[in-house]
Amino acid sequence: MTHPRSRSPALIGFTLAAALPLLSGCVATREKRDVEHEVTPLYSAASPKFRQSVGSLLGSSFVPGNAIVTLVNGREIFPAMLSAIRAAKKSINFETYVYWDGEVAKKFTDALAERARAGVTVNAVFDAQGTGKMGRENLAELESAGVHLVKYHPLAFYDIRRYNNRSHRKLLVIDGRIGFVGGVGIADEWQGNGEAPDQWRDNHYKVTGPVVAQLQAAFMDNWLKTEATVLHGDAYFPPLSPTGSYTAQAFKSSPRQGEMDIHLMYLLAIASAQKSLLIENAYFVPDDLMLKELIHAARRGANVEIVVPGKHIDQKVVRAASRKHWPELLRAGVKIYEYQPAMDHVKLMIVDGTFVSVGSGNLDLRTLRLNDEANLNVLSSGFAAEQTRLFERDKQRSRQITLNEKGQLSLGSPAAAAASVLSPEL
Repeated sequence: MTHPRSRSPALIGFTLAAALPLLSGCVATREKRDVEHEVTPLYSAASPKFRQSVGSLLGSSFVPGNAIVTLVNGREIFPAMLSAIRAAKKSINFETYVYWDGEVAKKFTDALAERARAGVTVNAVFDAQGTGKMGRENLAELESAGVHLVKYHPLAFYDIRRYNNRSHRKLLVIDGRIGFVGGVGIADEWQGNGEAPDQWRDNHYKVTGPVVAQLQAAFMDNWLKTEATVLHGDAYFPPLSPTGSYTAQAFKSSPRQGEMDIHLMYLLAIASAQKSLLIENAYFVPDDLMLKELIHAARRGANVEIVVPGKHIDQKVVRAASRKHWPELLRAGVKIYEYQPAMDHVKLMIVDGTFVSVGSGNLDLRTLRLNDEANLNVLSSGFAAEQTRLFERDKQRSRQITLNEKGQLSLGSPAAAAASVLSPEL
């Protein structure tokens, strides 16, 4: 069901629909061009060549020695995040798209305010659009406690480009030593266990080890854009010793600075799939190039499976736009499933049982060309096996999509594809 707080005013939508062709060059203006041609499949994700290429092309190397705890749904995610906040000694850096007034937001507000009053430096970057319903009381309590809170890209009638470029990142870094990344928003919709229509299904990840410095750097990106203040020193970048066995990489993507790395990463990952490609994604509307890569992966023998939301989805137009691509994918051998119990908000990609990407990035035009995103990539067969078990569990609670006797699906209207760009997702 579409939540009323996630809808954009009709006037803004119609204005943008008319203006989008003119604005597209402005919104996505970048110093370097995005990928326009298919990526040649040269090696598996298990190959050292894949690690070298992805690390070099995305700007941050894979680093060993990390521990990653998978948190499943709000009943595990929120207690872990709140516990880490309450234990902070020096600094808290927090960036989010959704912060909606309610029980969950109140708990986070109280925890952040308490730490700020205790002398911990608390910095927050909240997207102006996504946190527009955070509530005056929450905002007042945070500011009065001394939380340094900035809103990312407040809407302005004189700069319509701001409507589309949102910070969709979900980052929390405690004392420069503990990081959280994933897809969850700070709202009551994520409470529970993802098994009822009012309890969204999602994953989030608690991270320690050297890669936390890269998550911290991802937060600093939009902090510098909004505050132009450099945060450094041991409170933010302390020495980080190995804490586990996972090799990982954090990276950011931002169209306003010409960094379309998330698009490149997805293309490289799909092109590397030789045995299997498992995707679970809340807003699956691939562009033409990614669509070709998915089809080629299936045709060269990879088992390609995709889990998406079913009837419980907050953006009905996105579902319609997504279904437009399904007949071609199904005919190529791709398997598609719709999660039934609740809104599926997971963002997960698993390649050849070796490479995993999690974070805020969807597989839609907003993520690929408009939003600021942050993902965590992990090279580990053990971590991939854990994520595959979660994927398979969700698949068992899903309905498989098939073609009808005519070999077709009912397609969405042409306006639906445009709506997938105009309607901000979560």
